[in-house]
Amino acid sequence: MFLTISTTGAPERPATDLGFLLHKHPEKAQAFSTSYGTAHVLYPEADAERCTAALLLEVDAVALVRRGKGKGRGGAPDAALAQYVNDRPYAASSLLAVALSGVFSSAMRGVCNARPELPAQPRPLRIEVPALPARGGPDLVRRLFEPLGWTVTAEPVALDAEFPEWGDSRYVRLVLEADTLTLAEALRHLYVLLPVLDDAKHYWVASDEVDKLLRAGEGWLPAHPEQKLIAGRYLSRRWSLTRQAMERLELVRLAEADDTDVEEIDNAVAAETEDGAEEKPAPLAVQRREAIVAALRASGAARVLDLGCGQGQLVQELLRDPSFTEIVGVDVSMRALAIASRRLRLDRMGERQAARVQLLQGSLAYTDHRLEGYDAAVLSEVIEHLDLPRLPALEYAVFGAARPRTVLVTTPNVEYNVRWESLPAGHVRHGDHRFEWTREEFRAWARKVAERHGYGVEFVPVGPDDPEVGPPTQMAVFRAGTAKEAKAA
Repeated sequence: MFLTISTTGAPERPATDLGFLLHKHPEKAQAFSTSYGTAHVLYPEADAERCTAALLLEVDAVALVRRGKGKGRGGAPDAALAQYVNDRPYAASSLLAVALSGVFSSAMRGVCNARPELPAQPRPLRIEVPALPARGGPDLVRRLFEPLGWTVTAEPVALDAEFPEWGDSRYVRLVLEADTLTLAEALRHLYVLLPVLDDAKHYWVASDEVDKLLRAGEGWLPAHPEQKLIAGRYLSRRWSLTRQAMERLELVRLAEADDTDVEEIDNAVAAETEDGAEEKPAPLAVQRREAIVAALRASGAARVLDLGCGQGQLVQELLRDPSFTEIVGVDVSMRALAIASRRLRLDRMGERQAARVQLLQGSLAYTDHRLEGYDAAVLSEVIEHLDLPRLPALEYAVFGAARPRTVLVTTPNVEYNVRWESLPAGHVRHGDHRFEWTREEFRAWARKVAERHGYGVEFVPVGPDDPEVGPPTQMAVFRAGTAKEAKAA
């Protein structure tokens, strides 16, 4: 099976930069052993104006049979001849996807030590796959690739050119072209979608395939219109794994939601001051972080978790206080964590300061032993982004499994929304909010959580506390091992 990646360039930005990105020198032909044969990388053309890298995978049919997946299609009867005579050596499939991941692993991760500025640069790309199995035909190929920014040419391959009346085969010749994508994005698209179009895998699909799917799908799969089809086919229609993948993708989508609406409303509230006032109060987001930091200091916490840390604003604030000796930001979105890393300048941070902070990818809907034993955990504007049926899972993961001594939870107070002329009546503050609670609803939930897990709870207003509708943000402070409950005014 065969695949080519081409790019164009100019003297100041030569096309041969492709060699740096792929970590394969254009003047060499290289071979790499795989479990099912040999992968060859060579460059049919390489100059400043145009460069093409080719990946040729020679499949060892005997090795494929010995490893248990040699039958023609993933679920076809294991006929003796079909084990050795099938389309696997010729048509792009999960075999080629795995070879891409192995041979171009650094390129797929967006790593280039020799030229670190290159991976983030979009470049003109043309990818050709001469024979691609496409269960669903050219229409499905377009539905999968076009939403990702590709111009797609998918030409059906005739069963026999001499007998056109026989019709088309299930294969297409695929050409993908784009000017706005990075090479790493292109490789991740191929890694996921080649086996999806083939609708079969050459190896047993285990639970770790969900993690592989989410890693390769970061930044594009959560918003893809064919997300469910992609997850189902990639995971070989194992519905328990597909359901798990869909739940995690939904959490990613919520975590990656643009918070512009929230900040606009927060700032609008901050701007509403009395006539003649010379100073405007701090934005609500700033007041919220100040209230959280004050509560953490009062608790005596030194080791703190920021659960659902997003782009790292609270982590950045905590780093300014040396009393917080260990700060861990956790988010389901790798994109958000990458932004947080840039915001914190982790790559430039001094050794002592860097030892205080860590960013982890993880879902709050699942228990995670890495989160155990901390003094405090913060869930700032997180719970309202979850569907209500998912809250018990988060509750157990935080209060039942991780069990920090102190937990701070902030969430909007829906009663205060009437004070904002910029917010239409009946609307929540952000399109991704699944709910917004009144003060009594939030307190009822918090008291039940505290009772179930052995915490005491008190409630603290955040922002201006209106005598009729309360504060714009409400905060619950949970403390382990105490039955105390205070109701703040």
